[in-house]
Amino acid sequence: MTSVPTPTPTPTPIPIPSRTQFVLDAIKHRILTGQLPPGQALVETELAAQFGVSKTPVREALKTLAGTGLVVMSQYKGVTVRRVDADMAREVYDVRLLLEPEALRRAVRRGASLDAALDALTRADAATDTAERSLANREFHRALYLPCGNPLLGRMLDEVRDQAALVSAVAWAAEPSWEREADEHREILRLALEGDADGAADALHAHIASFVRRAFPRAADESRTEEGHR
Repeated sequence: MTSVPTPTPTPTPIPIPSRTQFVLDAIKHRILTGQLPPGQALVETELAAQFGVSKTPVREALKTLAGTGLVVMSQYKGVTVRRVDADMAREVYDVRLLLEPEALRRAVRRGASLDAALDALTRADAATDTAERSLANREFHRALYLPCGNPLLGRMLDEVRDQAALVSAVAWAAEPSWEREADEHREILRLALEGDADGAADALHAHIASFVRRAFPRAADESRTEEGHR
């Protein structure tokens, strides 16, 4: 009796949405860790070849990144990583200064768990390269504001999170200030864990303000001028 060979199963192709997410995450990671610097051209055909996908998921990923403010689409120049200047830094950090300390204040007052912030701080301290430290830093800040009890407030801060990380990446490349910021992070978390909502919020506000003041002095000056007019 002749045995019938078992047919080899045909590999199931990865759905386009999954490929788009893969490409999106990869490009975002490269931008936020400085591997793709501001002004870098992002060519669909080149990226598709790098990631082993068609141009469709690359195009969709770039559209999403344009929506978050990480890349710029131009009819003449194509797609490029967004350049960071004082105006951009001021806009992004104005939002953070207005919303992030209040979100932390509310998180502390409601007794929310800050274990994720402690974990992120530990990972940042143990990081062996800039990329790992940068990602841990982002997670630390998100872990402070996300449990504020207001999902809309959390989403609003999430919307500027990538742009803030881009500003930070450019500033760190010019002048690393990891150790100082790590000390400030520890103080913010200490106050928050002690239940000092106002103290933690004030320390976070000072932390954010001092960073943009060091990295983009003109942006900080303009922000202070606007606050004085309110």
